[in-house]
Amino acid sequence: MSQGDERGYGGHEPGNRNDDAYSTLGGTRQTRTRLPGGEEGDGYARRPARNSRSLIMVVGVVVLLIAAIAFANQGGGGGSDSAKEKQSDTAGAGPTAATGTKPVQGRNGTIASGFAHDEQGAQSAAANYAVALGSAEMFDKTKRDGILDAVIAPASVDKFRTTLDKAYSTDFFRNLGLNDDGTPPAGFVFVSRTTPIGTKVTKSGADQATVEVWCSGLIGLAGEGSTKPVTDGWFTITMELQWVDGDWKAITHSQRGGPAPVGGDNRASSADEIAGAVNGFGGFTYAR
Repeated sequence: MSQGDERGYGGHEPGNRNDDAYSTLGGTRQTRTRLPGGEEGDGYARRPARNSRSLIMVVGVVVLLIAAIAFANQGGGGGSDSAKEKQSDTAGAGPTAATGTKPVQGRNGTIASGFAHDEQGAQSAAANYAVALGSAEMFDKTKRDGILDAVIAPASVDKFRTTLDKAYSTDFFRNLGLNDDGTPPAGFVFVSRTTPIGTKVTKSGADQATVEVWCSGLIGLAGEGSTKPVTDGWFTITMELQWVDGDWKAITHSQRGGPAPVGGDNRASSADEIAGAVNGFGGFTYAR
């Protein structure tokens, strides 16, 4: 998997990165307003001194608030069953709300495995597989084969492998500023990361599910003088999953651009900061 349209999964050949510029947000401006009652020459009205009665009322409200919070949190079992069920239904009503299901415990190498045989398990599998297929390890033939064996259904592995071996070509590597074998030049750190923002099931059956994963991603070379600096992108991955040998496995994979938010006005970090962040911050196991 890759960021944007740069890589050729599902039979798509890698293309050029979308260079659409994001608009930035300007800073806020403050305006002074002269209010009646202020001293001459003072741009702001003076606030009247708080008397002792006002202070006592404020303290009393704070004490009551703290007591209410403590009462609500103590014990953990004070509500009725019907109230608990109502609260649970409300918490799970939003499509992006966490379900509360514990993350999967199993692993197939470095990739999570042993997902639940339900829609939640399919979403968790799709999110974790999106991360694996969008990692820098996919640029190494040996590591790529291992990832495919872990996340792709056995009947589809050979097709994926043939397609991706063609996609990860010498020309593709050069276009990203990499060496012909997919390794970064000396003094540079290659960055390729995918971060799931959310998942949804668009189709499901007893042993099959189609899941969309909304993602943000990073790709590029971090290092002084890089002509391919690390940039971000937004895209949605669609996976068809099949229940095979006690776990969800992908049988198809496609990708489209967006939805993309308006870019912020953050200062771009230096190459050293980006390289340090990539090497210093690990990833996550995702669960719906």
